[in-house]
Amino acid sequence: MAVDDTDRRIVNALLSDGRASAREIASETGLAATTVSKRLSALEEDGIIESYRPVVDYDRLGYDVTAVFHLSVDGNGLKAVIDRLRDHERMVSVYEVTGSHDVVTVGKFRNTDEMNRKIKDLLTDPDVEAANTSVVLDVVRENAQFAIDLETED
Repeated sequence: MAVDDTDRRIVNALLSDGRASAREIASETGLAATTVSKRLSALEEDGIIESYRPVVDYDRLGYDVTAVFHLSVDGNGLKAVIDRLRDHERMVSVYEVTGSHDVVTVGKFRNTDEMNRKIKDLLTDPDVEAANTSVVLDVVRENAQFAIDLETED
């Protein structure tokens, strides 16, 4: 799908309010509601808009320990480690990276005991060669999204 400025304006309106109706987006963007509905459907079908979900403040729900894990993984075990981390309910981000580590993942835990159990799981994983863990002291910015640049802007 070729994304144009109309699609970008719709996405930006959604980023401002993910619960906005097609009619509300149409009002904000100056488009017809039917145009917005059709464009939204196309953006969803093409995977540009993956889903609509709330942004949860896990800290307020008792998951106030955030840990960042840097893993060095045996090359043959990379896919298996990635799959296990992807399926772990407390891992909110999993990245394959370049540099001195192969994987960076971020986990949310209720307490240090839960975090310690995950660290021990990682350290005893036969595919993980080394693991460094950083505990987050303060979340400065998380789950941020940004407005999409319009092609007509300088």
